[in-house]
Amino acid sequence: MGLAVVLTRAQLGMESPLVRVEVNVARGVPGFQIIGMPETTVREARDRVKTAILNSGLEFPVAKITINLSPAELPKQGARFDLAMALGILVADESINEGELSQLECYGELALDGAVRRIDGVLPALLAATDAGRRALVPAANTTEAALLRKPGAYAVTSLAAAVRHVEQSSLLRLIEPVQLPSRPAGVADIADVEGQEQAKRALLLAAAGGHNILFVGPPGTGKTMLAKRLIGLMPPLPEPEALEVAAISSLTGEKFDPERWRQRPFRAPHHSCSAAALVGGGCEIQK
Repeated sequence: MGLAVVLTRAQLGMESPLVRVEVNVARGVPGFQIIGMPETTVREARDRVKTAILNSGLEFPVAKITINLSPAELPKQGARFDLAMALGILVADESINEGELSQLECYGELALDGAVRRIDGVLPALLAATDAGRRALVPAANTTEAALLRKPGAYAVTSLAAAVRHVEQSSLLRLIEPVQLPSRPAGVADIADVEGQEQAKRALLLAAAGGHNILFVGPPGTGKTMLAKRLIGLMPPLPEPEALEVAAISSLTGEKFDPERWRQRPFRAPHHSCSAAALVGGGCEIQK
C-alpha cells in the first residue's frame, strides 16, 4: 500500500491543463474519496472504477482510498479521469508495476465491464501532451482524432486490462500512425456553378484576393448564403496549425471528424431570426 501519481488532462475551453491524479491507498476503515474540486460526474467515478477493476479480473483493495485531483482549484468535469484513477489505484496497491506510467498521460471513461469509452476533447489534450514530450493512452474510439498528429504520440486502448498489460510491458500497444490527409479539401462549392450574379461574384473575388470583409444584403431567397459558401473555394486551404485548431474544436463538441474536410475553412449559416445569444453563444465563462 502506498502512493501513486498518474498524469491526465482536464478540459477548460480550448485549453487542456495538466492534472495529477494522486492516489493514496492506506490501512484503515475501507472507503473511497475523491477530492480536488470534482463535479458530480467525477465523484460518480467511484462506482465505475471499482466495478471496472473487478470485472477486468483484477483485485480491488479493501482499504482507505483517497484520490486528489491536483491542482485543486481547477474544476474537474466529465468521466475522462476514470482510466487514470483505476491505474493509480492498482499501482498504489502494488497490484501492478508502475512501468513507464510516469511517462504517459491517460484519458478515458470506463464502462462497468472494463471497456474504455470515447471522450470529447482528446485532440487538444494530445497536442498539449506532445508539446510536453509525453505519449498518451486514449480510447480506441478516438483513434481518428489521434491520427491527426503528424508524429505518433498515442496508443489506442480498448479496455482497462489492455492498459494494465501495456503499463506492465507484458503486451505493448501499437502507436496510432498518422493518417494520410488530402492536400486540399474535397467537395468545396465552386463559384463557377453560379449562373448570373456577376456583381456579387466580382465582390467575392475582390474580398478573397484582398482579405476583405463582405456583407450581402437582400431579401430571403436571392442567393446570399449560396454565394457566401463559394467564398471558401476562392480562399487558400487552412495552414496546418489552423486546421488542427478547427479539428480540436470539433473534438471538443463531439463532432465526428471527416478527413476529407481537412484544411477546409468552416462555414456557418445561422438563421436570420436567431438571437444575439444564439449567434455568439451564451452562458457563464469560467474564470481561471
